[in-house]
Amino acid sequence: MPRNLITSDLLLRQIKPGDIRRRISDGDGLYLLLFVKGGAHGWRFDYTFAGRRKTLSLGTYPRVGLALARSKAEAARTTVAEGRDPSEQRKATRASHIAAKEAEARTAAGLPALNSFEHVAREWFGVRKGEWAETYSSKVIGRLEADVFPYVGTRPIAEIGAPELVELLRRIEARGVVETAHRVHISIGQVFRYAIATGRAFTNPARDLKDVLKKAVVKHFPAITDPKRLGHLLRAIDGYPGTMVVRSALRLAPMVFVRPGELRKARWEEFDLEAGMWTVPAARMKRTREGKLNGEPHIVPLATQAVKVLRELEPLTAHGPFVFRGERHHDRPMSDAAVNAALRAMGFDGEEVTGHGFRATARTILVEHLGVAEVVIEAQLAHTVKDTLGRAYNRTEFRVKRAEMMQTWADYLDGLRAGSDVEAP
Repeated sequence: MPRNLITSDLLLRQIKPGDIRRRISDGDGLYLLLFVKGGAHGWRFDYTFAGRRKTLSLGTYPRVGLALARSKAEAARTTVAEGRDPSEQRKATRASHIAAKEAEARTAAGLPALNSFEHVAREWFGVRKGEWAETYSSKVIGRLEADVFPYVGTRPIAEIGAPELVELLRRIEARGVVETAHRVHISIGQVFRYAIATGRAFTNPARDLKDVLKKAVVKHFPAITDPKRLGHLLRAIDGYPGTMVVRSALRLAPMVFVRPGELRKARWEEFDLEAGMWTVPAARMKRTREGKLNGEPHIVPLATQAVKVLRELEPLTAHGPFVFRGERHHDRPMSDAAVNAALRAMGFDGEEVTGHGFRATARTILVEHLGVAEVVIEAQLAHTVKDTLGRAYNRTEFRVKRAEMMQTWADYLDGLRAGSDVEAP
């Protein structure tokens, strides 16, 4: 097709208002539309791509002169010849420029770049954290902030591969915290699944990394499971010279099966000593956020020995909210380290027993020495117990059995405390 039909810029400069021409063609798809923008003239290039006729704007005259317009048209012809659409390429370029400016603005504001791993991870966390307890969610985001974002946080999530993740996880393992590496691996995988679902990634490079991690060794809370040794501990507790509050907590802990935090934050309003019942609010149990907000409270039947401990403590602390009040601040619960510190003071080190270990002590001895059904014990421990069909047991089904078990257990502890060789109720 003929080209360069416009002889010179002079011809264009001579165009006057009122010119009856609509366009001036330069040939092979390039032409100048007259008076299109407030008196200015606009360069246009017509081309065919994938069987469709399309038009590309090349700027306005006189800002874009004849030579520059021809250069742009030639570049567009080359793009078409290479099998690419100049219009789509221009849109992509503009989008890239916009994204770059947005990235600069986010960086200046201290925000992660769009579609970076940190950006997607924080978005995922914002969606999920409402399902979790605050303590759990803070651990999840804390691990990401400490062990992931500093290394791959700025990387576009779609460009991150398995080798980078392996290096990251190996770095965590090298600190000797293998379980943390596994937890971080799980969170990374969840972030990538979210990225795939929202169109920011196409594969999950964390999916096949489980076998490259060292196996985590599950560490249980130290607990005494030998009845005779437990008897020694119970006698030591009776002779503990510390405050009455801590001694009462030590005496009650083996009898109630609750976690240390649930015990030390106990409030008098939760107890019905006449009925021998402690109702622990769902919000203080180890549950999901939904379970804490809408779950049923946990019922702890109190043996007569447990009620006696509380009756003795009542005159000292019942005028305040907490059963086990703080030594200095009576409007706060006692320290979370108080029970363990007392155990150490009595000569029982952290490798043998902790406050949390009383739960494992009860579970083990009740099964092995007293023959109590595990499903009843698990219900009292507030564990989720399912039958062979996967249905969760209703804990209220065992209310009577649980009360009987708690009294049997307290009687058994009395026997151990007295030095009896107790094997059965």
